[in-house]
Amino acid sequence: MANLSKSPERHTFQKNAYIKRCKEEGKDPDPSIVEMYNSFTNKPEYENRPEYDLEYELRTTDWILEKVRTSDSYAQNLYAAMCNMRWQHKDAGPRSKWSCSWRHSGGIIADMQKKGDYIDWYCSGIGNSDDGYGLDYRPASGYVPEGNVTEEIEKDLERMGWTPVPWDDDEN
Repeated sequence: MANLSKSPERHTFQKNAYIKRCKEEGKDPDPSIVEMYNSFTNKPEYENRPEYDLEYELRTTDWILEKVRTSDSYAQNLYAAMCNMRWQHKDAGPRSKWSCSWRHSGGIIADMQKKGDYIDWYCSGIGNSDDGYGLDYRPASGYVPEGNVTEEIEKDLERMGWTPVPWDDDEN
């Protein structure tokens, strides 16, 4: 198996928020709930992965990992391109399409950057203001709305063999 990029903070946002909430309420966190959150990070990944898996390819392809790690706007654009979009590999059959949730897309970017969790990217394309700041008021120059596939992202994923396939409103 190729070297899989992973964030050490992945799957910690919800656990840390739970512990913080308990402390604010003057309660001890329930160990079984903490263990449940910990179990998310201990799940083996890709034991039975499909033949065409965009996430796996993104997390193991050095040149695209480098782009995501050196440019937050590129990382956000890749996040946005995975949201509300399906992707099909050129060698896969027409019924074989890859997609993920907005949260999972944010987690993929966190893993690719080897830092943070899904929440660092989740909804980062919504509400970008004219002054160049997103919802969390961090600089957001070059960010795009979820579901938007920039020309650069489309070319890079095409280089990996993937093509965007927009959702048809009549499809389930």
